[in-house]
Amino acid sequence: MSTYNFQSQLSKFDFNHWHFHIPVPDEIATALMDDSHRRVLVWLAEDGPYHMALLKAKSCWYLLINQDLRKKHQLEVGAPVFLRLERDFSEFGHEVPEEFQVLLDQDEEGNAFFRKLTPGKQRSLIYLVSQVKNSDSRMKRSLAILHHLKVAGGKLDFKQLNSWIKHYNNL
Repeated sequence: MSTYNFQSQLSKFDFNHWHFHIPVPDEIATALMDDSHRRVLVWLAEDGPYHMALLKAKSCWYLLINQDLRKKHQLEVGAPVFLRLERDFSEFGHEVPEEFQVLLDQDEEGNAFFRKLTPGKQRSLIYLVSQVKNSDSRMKRSLAILHHLKVAGGKLDFKQLNSWIKHYNNL
């Protein structure tokens, strides 16, 4: 497995709402991906890994940096950032919480609907579960997601899903 260590800096686009990013040298970006794979593991100053995607602008490859990471690492535009990147070989491009994995293993119908979703929607649902710290809450959220997918015939509707999450949280 190839690891790439390099220094870059936090930058800001002026043309859309995804402003903050870290440019990645072309030779590193192209070495880490292929036609169907742009997911990487990122360490910022030895903290990580963070699951991210390499994105392309006209001028460079880059990683989007959200507000939480900017605050946690006290990143300012133009300040140097030390990074380590590796290719992300995980199945979904994100670590699957144990509670969600257990339900996927046990619920064939829910698992089938989940696997028919696009990779981006799968990651969104996994992230939705993983952002909850409490194991019981992760389980309730996982149950709500699989219930929603089965009731909706595999069609993801976040407004309906949020209603199911509220319902399961009140059980």
